[in-house]
Amino acid sequence: MTVSRTRSSRRRLAQARLLAVAGAAALALTASACSSGKSLESSSGASSGASGSAAAGSAGASAPASGTLVIGSAGFTESELLAQMYSLLLQKAGFSTKITTVSNRELYEPALEKGQISVVPEYAATMADFLNTKVHGANAASVSSPSLPTTMTALDKLAGPLGLKALTPSQAVDQNAFAVSKSFAAQHHLASLSDLGKSGVPVKVAAGDECKTRPFCMPGLEKTYGIKVSGLDPKGVDTPQSKQAVKNGQDQLVLVTTTDDTLGQFGLVVLKDDKHLQNADYVLPVVNARTAGSPQVAAALDPLAKVLTTADLTSLDAQVDGQRLEPAAVAKTYLSQKGLI
Repeated sequence: MTVSRTRSSRRRLAQARLLAVAGAAALALTASACSSGKSLESSSGASSGASGSAAAGSAGASAPASGTLVIGSAGFTESELLAQMYSLLLQKAGFSTKITTVSNRELYEPALEKGQISVVPEYAATMADFLNTKVHGANAASVSSPSLPTTMTALDKLAGPLGLKALTPSQAVDQNAFAVSKSFAAQHHLASLSDLGKSGVPVKVAAGDECKTRPFCMPGLEKTYGIKVSGLDPKGVDTPQSKQAVKNGQDQLVLVTTTDDTLGQFGLVVLKDDKHLQNADYVLPVVNARTAGSPQVAAALDPLAKVLTTADLTSLDAQVDGQRLEPAAVAKTYLSQKGLI
């Protein structure tokens, strides 16, 4: 998912941005990473989240050799849920963990390379293309595809020299998507992004600030579909504010994610990505090879990859965004139901 992704920020991002101010002093990675790219929003801080460790004497558990594993979250609902699940699974395996929220990939990826963050929830195609442009320049051709094996081969090739390692991808896929209001779609006879391009109707896009340069976002809409983008409203990726702006007609197109179960509440409809601008964004952990590249870490996280589906992810997101449940509680309940903790 290309939101923060980045695929993808929802109501929790606002809370994370407030926590960022309080947590900045506790996390030195922010200052070292700020020069690496534009922020998802105006925020450029990091905040600390839940931490813990497994109880002594847990069956099969062994103390981590390098202390606490820091798990990064990009601040939107899904990223927080995945970070919480990773934390619980690693704690079960005997590791001490800490969750920290960093506003976007431009900030947390350099910290991941340095080992200041050990594990992040990621999206295969988006991460592959992000690393590709980092290594080969902003104009580098995409290396991801709708094929997961092709995408993983590209990701592994790029991650290794940077000291990163991609672990087993799950069955869950969360891609970027673009939605319009139902009334706007009806007025202009829109069912797909191609229809929007052919209509010639200019649209203002509600998304993260990085949408200006990300290939999947404004450049892709213009180049792949011929859509006339009149401007960007930096209200974040898939946030309530961005969706409300399209509902109200302030903006016409909003960047959302395919696991968002709340679009109907805003009267929005996703336009079909009929030319496959988005690729194989399977959910997976990416780790720092030095601090979290051990077989023990992989063994702790792989069970989630075997059970997590797109339907599961959609349901989990909805429990937080729709039912206002806490990500930590939702994550714990899911893992317990699956027999993983």
